[in-house]
Amino acid sequence: MAADLSAQSQTLLLSTTTTTPQRSHPRTTSFLPFFSLSHSKPLLHLSRTSSRPRQRLQVLCQATGTQPISQLGHDRLSKVPISRIRNFCIIAHIDHGKSTLADKLLETTGTVQKREMKEQFLDNMDLERERGITIKLQIARMRYSFKNGEPYCLNLIDTPGHVDFSYEVSRSLAACEGALLVVDASQGVEAQTLANVYLALENNLEIIPVLNKIDLPGADPDSVIKEIEEVIGLDCSNAILCSAKEGIGISEILDAIVERVPPPADTADKPLRALIFDSYYDPYRGVIVYFRVIDGKIKKGDRVYFMASGKDYFADEIGVLSPTQLQVGELYAGEVGYLSASIRSVADARVGDTITNYSRKAESSLPGYEEATPMVFCGMFPVDADQFPELRDALEKLQLNDAALKFEPETSSAMGFGFRCGFLGLLHMEIVQERLEREYNLSLITTAPSVVYKVNCVNGDIVECSNPSVLPEPGKRKSIEEPVVKIDMLTPKDYIGPLMELAQDRRAVFKEMKFIAENRASLTYELPLAEMVGDFFDQLKSRSKGYASMEYTFLGYKESDLIRLDIQINGEHVEPLATIVHKDKAYAVGRALTQKLKELIPRQMFKVPIQACIGSKVIASEALSAIRKDVLAKCYGGDISRKKKLLKKQAEGKKRMKAIGKVDVPQEAFMAVLKLEKEVL
Repeated sequence: MAADLSAQSQTLLLSTTTTTPQRSHPRTTSFLPFFSLSHSKPLLHLSRTSSRPRQRLQVLCQATGTQPISQLGHDRLSKVPISRIRNFCIIAHIDHGKSTLADKLLETTGTVQKREMKEQFLDNMDLERERGITIKLQIARMRYSFKNGEPYCLNLIDTPGHVDFSYEVSRSLAACEGALLVVDASQGVEAQTLANVYLALENNLEIIPVLNKIDLPGADPDSVIKEIEEVIGLDCSNAILCSAKEGIGISEILDAIVERVPPPADTADKPLRALIFDSYYDPYRGVIVYFRVIDGKIKKGDRVYFMASGKDYFADEIGVLSPTQLQVGELYAGEVGYLSASIRSVADARVGDTITNYSRKAESSLPGYEEATPMVFCGMFPVDADQFPELRDALEKLQLNDAALKFEPETSSAMGFGFRCGFLGLLHMEIVQERLEREYNLSLITTAPSVVYKVNCVNGDIVECSNPSVLPEPGKRKSIEEPVVKIDMLTPKDYIGPLMELAQDRRAVFKEMKFIAENRASLTYELPLAEMVGDFFDQLKSRSKGYASMEYTFLGYKESDLIRLDIQINGEHVEPLATIVHKDKAYAVGRALTQKLKELIPRQMFKVPIQACIGSKVIASEALSAIRKDVLAKCYGGDISRKKKLLKKQAEGKKRMKAIGKVDVPQEAFMAVLKLEKEVL
């Protein structure tokens, strides 16, 4: 019986004479494989059995020879010579189709079967799927048979597109020899497109331009190619036109990767050196390290040594990501994989460290990565004070997965114990807060985002200050310098006016305007970073109806007329509500804060003044009126002196109460005011 079934399946596999697939059983509704001999290499077609003509079947995945799909996973683990390894990443502006293209590459090469396929396959965080953006770099090993039939190993790294996650992109580029530059054929060159190209050029990568979404009605590939050549200076004579959604041009992209991306250097005989470019914490297996082998070989069971931390472990498990973790016995120069060694301390295996063999150590470590410089700071405090240890552990584990995150302990009189955290941008801050709350079940309060100021003191000292409460007194400071960024805004010409108005409202200094195409312009400004960490990006999108994009680079520090704005409630300073603002905006911010506090603080038995102050000068003031008992209710008449006596007695009691009374500002008031500060600053 088994022999009959085997013979029947072979007949179905090799059948090329019939034009319409036949059911092997009347009730069978499964997918059946068919091969077409009209191609130079066998292509596996998957289609639900039906009466449709053969020419309408869609090419879904590729196999070598007559190999069934069930064996493709094992094929990805088989070794190929180093000359047939290609390491590449996909870089682009946000929403230009990187993840869709990665999905189609996985599907076309048979790495992921059709029934397992889903949109944004490599984006495995719920947060990424909800927002439709890539937050973390993802790795996938693919096997591709080139025109000559030789199998190639393609290691793909899918990268984020938002400017706040550029550190992820830079780490990905260090592990690759080539990059696919994806540009939307309907939108053209965007701000982050330029930034990613410059990052790739710094790493000496082979850049393959790819024009995506050519199936859209508004696509104009010719003008976009011209734009890329003029703005970026990249030769686009061999640019690939594709539509990742429709599957157009995917085979051309795979062929270009094989032909144009150089193979890694053959240094398998040298002592082991592997670069850690990402890692995460698994509660059962400890720290899992993602690495690229630069020199030498690593085998399962080897004793490995981390050169920066000075720790050594046994490699309990090594493998590749395809895109799930698959164990292998050995990885050699040029390959990308993961390592599990029961590493419990998150400090022992940091991103940028070099792995070498304990018995045959390398002479020098790899250059690693430049430290990420935080641009935006905020305080994070647990709502429940008992969760402080859990917050510390969560930040340490998250820092392992997000190397750009920085934090240090902080204490607040209103919030208790927490951490001062540094981020690359506002979206980065928002994502970290979301991940802490979702992945570690924490309830957090975040203060208004701020930047690092440099204070030049009278005695010659320079103090870095990211928290207004530690700003030196006015008599001790000579000047305050604030960080300045260069911002490039790419916009259709119709929105140049509104964006110029937005920049001027934020104390920006105009530098340059140039037309990069007939109807697209680039605006360059120098802008204080403190003005950008508010709602600048939201305003940019709303004023340009979503068409403009921006990219910024840090320039340095510049002296500015900044002051500390304090809030006094009943004559006492409230440290958590202090802010550093420009002198011209102090009145507006002070007025908004005092009005909001008046609404939120409950009334007391005595009058409570709420004041915004610069030093000892009050610039805005509100007052909570006292809750008064009607002491005249028992007086039904009589002389006025009796009523005056009662009112005077009440006033004396209120005065005495105010002298010894204390106003408790509720937690909800702090949270609401912090939210207001994010809006008005």
